[in-house]
Amino acid sequence: MKGQHLTPVEDALTHILERATVVPASGDVALTDALDRILAADQYVPADVPPADNSAVDGYAVRQEDVKPGTILPISARIPAGTAPEPLLPGTAARIFTGSEVPPGADSVVMQERVASSDSGIEVQAEVSAGQNIRRRGQDLAKGDLALARGTRIRPQEMGLLASMGFARVPVLDRLKVAILTTGDELVDPGKPLAPGQIYNTNRYTLLGLLARAGCDIVLCETLEDTREATRATLQRAATAADLVITSGGVSVGEEDHVRAVLEDGGELSLWRLAIKPGKPLAFGHIAGTPVLGLPGNPAAVLVTFLMIGMPFIRKCQGRPVTAPLSETLPAAFPVASPSVRREFVRARKELIDGETRVAAYPNQSSGVLSSACWADGLAIVPENTTVQPGDLLTYYSFSELLA
Repeated sequence: MKGQHLTPVEDALTHILERATVVPASGDVALTDALDRILAADQYVPADVPPADNSAVDGYAVRQEDVKPGTILPISARIPAGTAPEPLLPGTAARIFTGSEVPPGADSVVMQERVASSDSGIEVQAEVSAGQNIRRRGQDLAKGDLALARGTRIRPQEMGLLASMGFARVPVLDRLKVAILTTGDELVDPGKPLAPGQIYNTNRYTLLGLLARAGCDIVLCETLEDTREATRATLQRAATAADLVITSGGVSVGEEDHVRAVLEDGGELSLWRLAIKPGKPLAFGHIAGTPVLGLPGNPAAVLVTFLMIGMPFIRKCQGRPVTAPLSETLPAAFPVASPSVRREFVRARKELIDGETRVAAYPNQSSGVLSSACWADGLAIVPENTTVQPGDLLTYYSFSELLA
């Protein structure tokens, strides 16, 4: 795929999402091991939750019709949690505790703070309405209802919900297996001394963190040699081990940018050069049938393109719903004097300025300045061919939302 055309961001997303293949199911896992896994099948409610009416408070189960001013109700039963109660005798009350099953015949539970107790029984000192302080059978989940849909990422709350239905094991999809390949003979691992002309391998560690947050397994993590032959061999080896290969660097127009050339010559390059800033030289294609997402080499561009292009693709491959991230519309606290043909994703954060929440930009938006992303809390969007004056409304995405 050649030429100078820049693909709009929406068109690029449509293109790669159409080519995403969902990983297969891996079978059942124990509920204790299900955190951050993706459900492989719809989960339906096998029985009502809760299975019976139960008390929401510590107090007394009564019949509303028996409660009258000045009436003493003798205590006919004590109902601890986990026991099946006998029917409530008319004209009496039953001592009951939070979570205990409400006895047949009772239609209300009175909080213990609303009664006066004596050796003879209790006198209710509050208005009583039918159903008060009773959690009805099936109020959380009703038998046969869809509780969790296929593609749901299991968080702690989903673990609790599955447990409430009695599921000890759940069906999940495989974890997406990803290979990370960084390019450049100048790259050195942190902890080693730098020789002249060398830099530390920033992108590898950014991608390791991003992919861990995305729930992926890393099956290969290497630096490519700056030769066509080594790049081809490593890409092919990565393609046999991974569901997705992510590269950083090597996709621009330089003589040492071998990733794009290998995809063109020995695989498929179906997308190259986006109308996005930073990150224009992003590439997408396949080698040996495995998708390859070629990110730019500059550190801030890696972060932006991964969040805006890579994360939706990964979600689709994981079987998760792909929806637009939640955004905010906020007034800008910065100007943009020169319009660009590319949509700009500005490293930014919300600040309270003169009593108003505005979105402020880091002063240096160079694609090589990763410290801007550490200062920022998200990305502010400057549309194509647009200038910005302070106070103009912009769309803002938080990092936490983009990674959710």
